[in-house]
Amino acid sequence: MTQRHDSTAEPPQGPGEPAVPLEFAAFCELHRPRYLSYARVWLPDPDRAAGAVQQAFAEIAVQWRELLGSSNPTAHAWQILRDTVGDHTRRSGRPADRPDAEERVQERAADRPADRPGRPADDDLAILHYVVGLAAPEIADVIGTDTASVAGRLRRTMLREASGW
Repeated sequence: MTQRHDSTAEPPQGPGEPAVPLEFAAFCELHRPRYLSYARVWLPDPDRAAGAVQQAFAEIAVQWRELLGSSNPTAHAWQILRDTVGDHTRRSGRPADRPDAEERVQERAADRPADRPGRPADDDLAILHYVVGLAAPEIADVIGTDTASVAGRLRRTMLREASGW
């Protein structure tokens, strides 16, 4: 008798395919477009941005079980992405605190501050909102916090003087 309805049954893997937990695959599917949009602010070369995101997902995969046991896996994954993009930005020779995204912000008619490791984390929210174009609930989903916190932090960031770009 087969176990067709057994919830522990997994589809067979293809030859040479590593085992990927379904939850991790779903996490990647959900966050990849937003992570990539964020990375492209700091790394305008699409291949470099994609490489940074891929490296971040590889690190998240290594830590996946540990992340799932943490109080906020999404926030920890976001920090891994943020750190990875920062490392790639520094290696590319671009200043980590001054992305070449000012033109993108002006094109969207929003002069708001930016962020990178070493910069205030609230500035990442401004990037996700004003440059990437995410609403507060989407940002909350990406960084692992609640919508009210994002909205308040965005207001505070908007009121603060621009951080230089």
